[in-house]
Amino acid sequence: MASSSTPHSNYPFTPSSKPPQQLQSNPQNPQTRNSTSQTHFSSSSSSSSSLTSSFSPSSSSSSKPQNPSAPTSRTQPPPPPPPASSTGGAPAEEAELDAEFRGRRSTRLVSKMHWGRPKSNPSRTRHTTYAEEALHHATRPGVDAVALENVLLNYAPRLCGANDYTFLLWEFGNRGDCPKTLQCFEFAIQRERRPTEQGKLVSAAISILGRLRRIDLAKRLFDRAREDGYGETVYAYSALISSYGRNGQAYEAIRLFETMKTKGLRPNLITYNAVIDACGKGGINFNWVLSVFNEMVPNGVYPDRITYNSLLAVCSRCGMWEAARDVFFEMAFWGMDRDVFTYNTYIDAVCKGGQMDLALEIMSEMITNRVVPNVVTYSTLIDGFAKSGRIDRALHLFEKMKQLGIVLDRVTYNTLLSSYTRLGQFEEALSVCEEMENYGIAKDVVTYNALLGGYGKQGKYDRVRYLFGEMKRASVHPNVLTYSTLIDVYLKGGLYREAMEIFTEFQRRGLKADVVLYSALIDALCKNGLVEFAISVLDQMTEQGIRPNVVTYNSIIDAFGRMGTTAQIQEYAVEDREGVNQIMKIFDHLAIDKKRLVSGKAKRESNEILSILRMFRRMHELNIKPNVVTFSAILNACSRCNSFEDASMLLEELQLLDSQTYGVAHGLLTGCRDRVWVQAQSLFDQVTRMDSSTASAFYNALTDMLWHFGQRRGAQLVVLEGKRRQVWDNAWLDSCLDLHLMSIGAAQAMVHAWLLNIRSVVFEGHELPKLLSILTGWGKHSKVVGDGTLRRAIEALLTGIGAPFHVAKFNIGRFVSSGSVVAAWLRESGTLNVLVLHDDRTNSDWGIHKLPKLQALPL
Repeated sequence: MASSSTPHSNYPFTPSSKPPQQLQSNPQNPQTRNSTSQTHFSSSSSSSSSLTSSFSPSSSSSSKPQNPSAPTSRTQPPPPPPPASSTGGAPAEEAELDAEFRGRRSTRLVSKMHWGRPKSNPSRTRHTTYAEEALHHATRPGVDAVALENVLLNYAPRLCGANDYTFLLWEFGNRGDCPKTLQCFEFAIQRERRPTEQGKLVSAAISILGRLRRIDLAKRLFDRAREDGYGETVYAYSALISSYGRNGQAYEAIRLFETMKTKGLRPNLITYNAVIDACGKGGINFNWVLSVFNEMVPNGVYPDRITYNSLLAVCSRCGMWEAARDVFFEMAFWGMDRDVFTYNTYIDAVCKGGQMDLALEIMSEMITNRVVPNVVTYSTLIDGFAKSGRIDRALHLFEKMKQLGIVLDRVTYNTLLSSYTRLGQFEEALSVCEEMENYGIAKDVVTYNALLGGYGKQGKYDRVRYLFGEMKRASVHPNVLTYSTLIDVYLKGGLYREAMEIFTEFQRRGLKADVVLYSALIDALCKNGLVEFAISVLDQMTEQGIRPNVVTYNSIIDAFGRMGTTAQIQEYAVEDREGVNQIMKIFDHLAIDKKRLVSGKAKRESNEILSILRMFRRMHELNIKPNVVTFSAILNACSRCNSFEDASMLLEELQLLDSQTYGVAHGLLTGCRDRVWVQAQSLFDQVTRMDSSTASAFYNALTDMLWHFGQRRGAQLVVLEGKRRQVWDNAWLDSCLDLHLMSIGAAQAMVHAWLLNIRSVVFEGHELPKLLSILTGWGKHSKVVGDGTLRRAIEALLTGIGAPFHVAKFNIGRFVSSGSVVAAWLRESGTLNVLVLHDDRTNSDWGIHKLPKLQALPL
C-alpha cells in the first residue's frame, strides 16, 4: 500500500507483491481511494528501489495522473528512463526499431475490431523516393511476383539498402500480397551482405508474414536465417514471437521466448511486449504473465504504454476486472498516457466482470480526460449490457451512437443482433438485419452464426435450414463456429441425422475441428445420457492434439453426476479409433437405438464417483482450472449420492481446487453455519457477479446437496440469501411464488419460507390476495405439458404439510388456492410446526470435529 508518508519505492508488479487474488479481495471503490489506501501491484520492500527510482515513461516529465483517485504521494514525477542503449543490453541501433512496435495495436479487442485498417509503415521516414517509384511500378496491374524481379533489377542501383527494401516489404504486406513479399525478400537478402542489415530484413519479413497469417512461412524464414548466421538476433526472435501471438499460438510464443533466453539473448522491450501480447490473445494464466512482467525491471527493461495495454488485454481475457483496475491505476501513477485503446480494453475487462455501472463511469472519465469514445467503446458497452440482461440500456447506447454521429459498423450491429436472438426477440433481430442492409452493411459469418444459434434455441429448425442455405448462396463461407452451432442445435433438438450430415459436410470441407466443436458434440451427447460416447469423442479430441477446456470437462462431470447414465450405455461404447467413423457410429446409435439406450435403469453409484474423480485427474494433468460451473456439477453429484461417505469423496476434490468453496460447502453440510457464514457471504459475492444462469445453477446445486442430506435449515438459509441477491428473477411475489428456475431442493425450501412469510402477514392483521398460486413451470422435458419432476415434488410437499392448494384447471404446473382458505389454514395451531424446518442430522452425527482452514480465492 502506498503511503503519503512513505515514498513509493517499489515498481509495480514486483515479485514480492501480493498475489492477484489478495489484491482483488479488496472491495473498496477505486473512485474513493486516496493516497493512504491506493492499492498497487507493489510492496514496501526497498530491494528494488534502485531500479525503480529512475523509471518514468517519456510522457511523465510534464504530466500528472489523469484520474483523481490515483496515488498522490509522489509530488515530483519520476526521472526519465535510461537511454535506449541500456534498455536490455542491446546496442543503440535498437532504438530505430522501437517505432515499429510502438505503432502497433496490442490489445486483443481493438485488433479484432479494427482488422483491415491500414498499418503504419515503420520505415516511412527512412526510405528514399526511389523506393516509392519502385513500389508504384511494382503495384501496376499485370505485375505479378515473377515480373516484380525485373522492376527490382531496374531500381536496384538506386535503392538504399535495407531501409528501402523494408519499406517495400511492408507495403506489399499491407496490400496482403504474400508472393510479392517473399519475392522482394529473396531479392533483397541476396544483395545485402551485412549481417545486421540482413537481420533487419528477416525481422520485417517475419512480422509481415505473421500479419498475413502465414506463420508456417515465417517459421521457415526464421530457421533459414539462423542457419545462415543472421537470424540469431533479439529482433528475429521478437518478430516470430509476435507472429505466434497474432495467430493464437501463445504456447509456441512462450517456448520461443524461453529458448531465446537459453541462447544468451536478452529480451528487450519489443520482446516483452510481444510475449505479453501473445499471452493476452492466447488466454494464458495471469500469474504466469505477471511473472514475465516482473522480469522486466530487474533486467533493465522498462514497460511502456504498449506493455500495460497488453496486460489489460490479459486481464480482460481472463475476466479479472479487479486486476485490470489495478493495472489501469498503475498507469496513472506513473503519469503514463492512457489512450482510447487502453480505455477500451479496460472497459472490456470491466464488462466481462459484470460491473456495468463502473464501465459507464470509465467512459465518463474518458470524456473528462479528452479521450473520445469510439465505435469500439460503445460496442463493448452494448455487448456488456445485453449479456447482463439490460437490453434497454444497450438500446439506449445504440441510439446515442446514432445521435452522436458515430458510424456504426458491422461489429455493433452484430452485437445487437446477437442480443436479440439470445433473448428470442426475432422481430427486433430482423429489423436490425434490415437496417444493416439499408446502410449497405452485408451480413457476414458472425451475423449468420448469431441468427442460426438464436433460431436454433427456439426450435425453429426450418428457419435454421433456410438461413444456412442463404449463407452459402451469398458466398459467406461457414466457419468452424457455424458448424459447431448447427451440430449443437440439431443434437439438442433430437435431429441426429441432420447433425450427422452437417458433420460430414464439415469434414468434407477440410476444416479442422476445434475445442468449440468438440465441446458442443460432447455436451449434446452428455445431455442425451451417452456419457461413454462422449468420453470416446474426448479421447479422439486429445489424440488429434486439441486441448480440452473446462467447458468440455464440465459437461462430462455433470453428466456422470446425474441418474441413469453409466450402465445404460456401456454395451454401446465405440471400439474403433477412426475419427470420422467413430462419430458417425455415435450418430447412428443416437438415431436408431435411442429407445434401447434409455431403457435400463440400473446404475452403480461407485462407478460414477470413480469416473468423476478420473475426470478431475485429467483436468489436473492438463492444468485446467475448474470454474463455478465445475463446482456446481460436483455439488449436483453429491446431492445424488446415497451415503455421506461417497459425497465426502467428491467434496475432497473441491478442497484441492478451491479451499473456500470446499470450506463453505463442507461447513454447511455438517451444520456449522455460524462458523462459515462470513466465508459463504464472500463466496456468494463472487457468484452473484456472474451471469444469472451460472449463479442460479450454483445456488440450486448447493441447496440440493444440503436438502438431500437433511440440512433443511441450511438449505433455506442459502435460498433466502439467493432471494435477497435476486438470483431468481421474480421468484417471490405477494400473490405468486415462481419456482420454475429452481431445483427441487431449492424450491421446497422456498415454499416453506414463502408460506411462513404469508403467515406473518396474516397474524399482523393484513388480508391475503384473493388468489394465491405456486408456479412450477411447464415441464418442457416431459411428455405432458406442465408435468415435470419439480411439479411432482412440490405436489408431494404440499400434500405432506396439508397445504390447501390444488392443481389449476388449465395448467397442471400451477397450484392455486384462495387467500381466505390459506389464511384459515395458517391460523391453525399445528401449521407452524410443519412449516418450520428442522435438520435431520446434527453436527455430531457426522463425526466432524473441525473445519479446514478457509481461504478466499476468486472463482
